[in-house]
Amino acid sequence: MRAVQITEFGGPEVLKVSDVDEPVAGDGQVLITVDRAGVNYADTHQVENSYLSTTELPLIPGGEVVGHTADGRRVVALVGSGGYAEKAVAHAPYAFDVPEGVSDGDALALVLQGTTAWHLLKTSTRLQAGESVLVHAGAGGVGTLAIQLAKLWGAGRVIATASSDEKRKLALELGADAAIDGDPEGLKDRIIEANDGKPVDIVLEMVGGPTFDESFDALGRFGRLVTFGSASRQAAKAIEPARLMKGSKTIAGFWLADCFQNPALLGDPLKELFELTSAGKLRPVVGGDYPLSDIVTAHEDMRARRTVGKLTLDPKN
Repeated sequence: MRAVQITEFGGPEVLKVSDVDEPVAGDGQVLITVDRAGVNYADTHQVENSYLSTTELPLIPGGEVVGHTADGRRVVALVGSGGYAEKAVAHAPYAFDVPEGVSDGDALALVLQGTTAWHLLKTSTRLQAGESVLVHAGAGGVGTLAIQLAKLWGAGRVIATASSDEKRKLALELGADAAIDGDPEGLKDRIIEANDGKPVDIVLEMVGGPTFDESFDALGRFGRLVTFGSASRQAAKAIEPARLMKGSKTIAGFWLADCFQNPALLGDPLKELFELTSAGKLRPVVGGDYPLSDIVTAHEDMRARRTVGKLTLDPKN
């Protein structure tokens, strides 16, 4: 079968389309003929071996797929790796049936970015009605969904950051009350200004480095910041415990892989997200559909911040 395989770590240039053996489903697994595969920012870390988990070569990247099983089920699945291919294997508890009214792109956006946004707001920061929420990368896969979910769940004011006028316009269209430039220079002041002169209650942060530093400084009393990525590939400054005590602030971390021990931590949120999407209350944004043969461009576009929403791959081209 055709698949994208890497045999060395590096940037997008190491992504090569190759002919490889088809995977074989073992006990408790399901073989999926892939209609579309998802592309995530985490994949760029995996390819350069800077991700949280250990990566071994050779590797077929790709953490989620949507497609069909031999018995005719249409499923979306989290596969860990192996998604950039014509066929992939998933553990059966992590292959979820996709309802009518949810497109392939919608399903891919919801199974990883959607469940991440759900847990960021529900589990990690425990959003309460009326609270203000800052969503970094508001035009991205998680951000576009987090904006909408925060508003659906009663956030008082949602502020998004984005790197261009076009992306900020998208964030506003999705329900953000304000959209600001995400450049870290002067970011704290822009956040507070966008929140009517007040510090924010919740920050969803995946940039790292000085963006993390400025966002923490913009937190109000009992504020919660959850970090779930490091897109800038820069480390934030160390925070002394006294800085947490003053203002009773909380820093949390979130990694979706920590939900994998209990399929219900993924299946239950995903069911809710499917229902919201089918009812027209939630709009996943699919920002690009690339042929498998153009995977290098997909990674280059994502790393250069030229994309919005969810990116997908067509393994047939």
